[in-house]
Amino acid sequence: MPFSGLYSERLLPHLVHWVLRGGTFGRLRRECLQGLAGTVLEVGFGSGLNLPWYPREVEKLWFVEPSGEARRLAREAIAAAPFPVEAVGDTAESIPLPDAAVDAAVSTWTLCTIPDVARALGEIRRVLRPGAPLRFIEHGLSPDAGVARWQHRLTPLQKRLAGGCHLNRAIDSLLEEAGFHLERIDRFYVKGPKIGTWLFAGEARALPEKDATG
Repeated sequence: MPFSGLYSERLLPHLVHWVLRGGTFGRLRRECLQGLAGTVLEVGFGSGLNLPWYPREVEKLWFVEPSGEARRLAREAIAAAPFPVEAVGDTAESIPLPDAAVDAAVSTWTLCTIPDVARALGEIRRVLRPGAPLRFIEHGLSPDAGVARWQHRLTPLQKRLAGGCHLNRAIDSLLEEAGFHLERIDRFYVKGPKIGTWLFAGEARALPEKDATG
């Protein structure tokens, strides 16, 4: 396997797991997931770092995850979960679930990486039941002009080093353009280099079709 393939397929999932576990990230995950119940879809499941924070009221978790190595890292957390956890696909752009199939959706540090993010948000919107929430924590475009300039400059390199990750996606705008209403959103920096630590966290709900299309 060429080094680029070895890095992206085998090493990168371990690096992401190490960087995003525990500490501030654990607190943010807990806050993001509190109050969820029923059947949930998680897009960008990764190595299962969200699993310990899901409430016991969750009855089943479907997940989308393209990385086989990340799924292997998640095996122990899946086995320990108090509810069934099942893969439903490996791409958010085409989710093999019926319309209005889930009570909530979750995306944490994922929308930065999906190639066709607008199509993926359309799929998430499709599988959510009417009025159901999309909970999210994402990093993205900073409001600080100097930081944003560096995000734009470094995104091509970041995409190569971090599996397609964009530093400069405006997550709030992407959600609204996809037909979601931002019920609650917090925007803030966490500790670390500012180009990658401006976060968007909150809850969005799909607008009725007539409102989303204008």
